[in-house]
Amino acid sequence: MCGRTACSLAADNLRRACAYRDRSGRRRQPDWIRAERYRPCYNKGPQSSGPVLLSRRHLHQDADSSERVLMDMRWGLIPSWFKKDDPSKMPFNTSNCRSDTMLKKSSYKGALLKGKRCVVLADGFYEWQQQHSGGKQPYFIYFPQSKDAAADGKEGDEEWRGWRLLTMAGIFDCWEPPSGGETLYTYTIITVDASKDVSFIHHRMPAILDGDEAIRKWLDFAEVPTQEAVKLIQPTENIVFHPVSTFVNSIRNNAPECLAPIELGAKKEVKATPSSKMMLGWLKNSQESSPQKKENDLPRWTSQFIHNPSPKKTSADILQQWLGKEGEPFAKKHKA
Repeated sequence: MCGRTACSLAADNLRRACAYRDRSGRRRQPDWIRAERYRPCYNKGPQSSGPVLLSRRHLHQDADSSERVLMDMRWGLIPSWFKKDDPSKMPFNTSNCRSDTMLKKSSYKGALLKGKRCVVLADGFYEWQQQHSGGKQPYFIYFPQSKDAAADGKEGDEEWRGWRLLTMAGIFDCWEPPSGGETLYTYTIITVDASKDVSFIHHRMPAILDGDEAIRKWLDFAEVPTQEAVKLIQPTENIVFHPVSTFVNSIRNNAPECLAPIELGAKKEVKATPSSKMMLGWLKNSQESSPQKKENDLPRWTSQFIHNPSPKKTSADILQQWLGKEGEPFAKKHKA
């Protein structure tokens, strides 16, 4: 399943990170729709709003269906046929939609057959592993990151060199209050059986669209029919993960600490991997930018990932550095 995500990029950088090539091959950035409503967050849950990509043709019927726009939508799909005035009275949990029933359940079928497909954007998502002790250990799961992701991306750069966003397949719908009022856009994240590498954490995972061609096919509802698009809904092995603190358990906690890797059950010192060193530097930069944070508050890189079963895949080093890069613009935004 997918019940918690992070999306910490500022609005401008989010737009740059979603650059694509349109049908004519021209490189473009998607336009923001109501960008002022978007708020970066390290700990986002259902009923909050989050950024999604969709085809411009959903908003303008004469638009090229290959053109993309960014919109902030509420997480938890409210179908257009819902008759009550208060969307919180929706009797079902619609934050996730199982791939094997999405063409059967009325909450999703109508929207999906009308081509209301979207891509839900995130730094990554959190999942909780059930422990033998009865507790749960949270993990952060995301795309592998290149070393370029730790570099400073400049506004003039042709290509985004920052964090590679996780791109999850979703369905959206538009709900109008029966008594009148503003149209509410909402979405659900499609889930599939977990891939082998993450199945020890949880048996379900979001359907991840890996690469721009998969994103193009999922979004371009005018060119790619539903029966063809749903073939993209498959588990992926191209993800990495690391354990994080139970600090993330509370939805009220919204800070870089939610993403910070931790050590599990360590009894001896182990050599930090190149990736973990890079991530530590990243988070350290973020912490040092705040006068309230001190270096000794940071997680130690001793016996990282000694656990049963042991996490095998991580790009934690790059995440650590990226948190530092994104921390400063985020702080400046609040000062403005």
